[in-house]
Amino acid sequence: MANEEHNRTLTNEAQRRKQQSLLVELVERKIRSRAQALYEERGYVDGFAVQDWVRAESEVLENSALASGFWRLRVEPEQSHD
Repeated sequence: MANEEHNRTLTNEAQRRKQQSLLVELVERKIRSRAQALYEERGYVDGFAVQDWVRAESEVLENSALASGFWRLRVEPEQSHD
């Protein structure tokens, strides 16, 4: 019985980590897409990659319900919950 509970806990933990990974991937994809759009809007002028990324990150996260989860996962990656 204890072994079944342990296996279920491991399965839940693996599922939680997968969901977290997908959340980070989704938000980063949106940021990357917006940064690319900013680059295109500027006429493909190089030298502003960091500024584009920061602006895109700000814009995407400003209007996203996912922002708090994204920042929490980025600040505290892969912490063990033993």
